[in-house]
Amino acid sequence: MVTINLRAYEIVLKALANKRRFAIVEFLKKNGEATVGEIAETIKLSFTSTSKHLLILDKADILIKDQRNKEVYYMVASDTSRLAKQILSEL
Repeated sequence: MVTINLRAYEIVLKALANKRRFAIVEFLKKNGEATVGEIAETIKLSFTSTSKHLLILDKADILIKDQRNKEVYYMVASDTSRLAKQILSEL
C-alpha cells in the first residue's frame, strides 16, 4: 500500500491551481531562471503581486531562489515532489 501525504499534494495542487502561478512556472521552465522584475514584466503583473505568487510556489517547493547581490533569481526546483514533477512534465 502506498502512503500518500495528502497535505503535500494539497499544497502543490493549490500552488499550481492559479493561472498566474502556472504561467510563472511555465516561463521559468522555458527560460531557466529570472528575477522577480523579469517575471512580472512577462506575465504582466505588478512586482508585489508577482512576489506573492513566487512565495507560494517557493513554499510548495516548486521553485528555488538564489540571492545574487540585490537581485533574487527564481528557477524550477530540480527536487520537486513526484506529483509536481508529473504536472510540470506536461508543460
